[in-house]
Amino acid sequence: MQQVKLFKSVDNELPQMENQINRWMRKSGARVLSINGNLTSQSGSGDGPLNSFAAGDVLVIVLYEIDKPAG
Repeated sequence: MQQVKLFKSVDNELPQMENQINRWMRKSGARVLSINGNLTSQSGSGDGPLNSFAAGDVLVIVLYEIDKPAG
C-alpha cells in the first residue's frame, strides 16, 4: 500500500531536516519509491535588505510503500 510522508522545515535548517528524514527511513523500514522537494522564498510585506536573509520554507514529500495490514 502506498503512503505519503511530509517533512517541512526552513532552508537554513537543511542538515537537521536531512537527519530527520534519514532517521525516519531507518526506523520505519518503509520502501521509499520517490522523494520530491520544493523550496519557497520567504514571503514578506516589505522588500527591504533584511528580508533577503530570511529563511525560505522547504517541503519534502516522500512516497513510500508498506505492506497492507492483515484483515
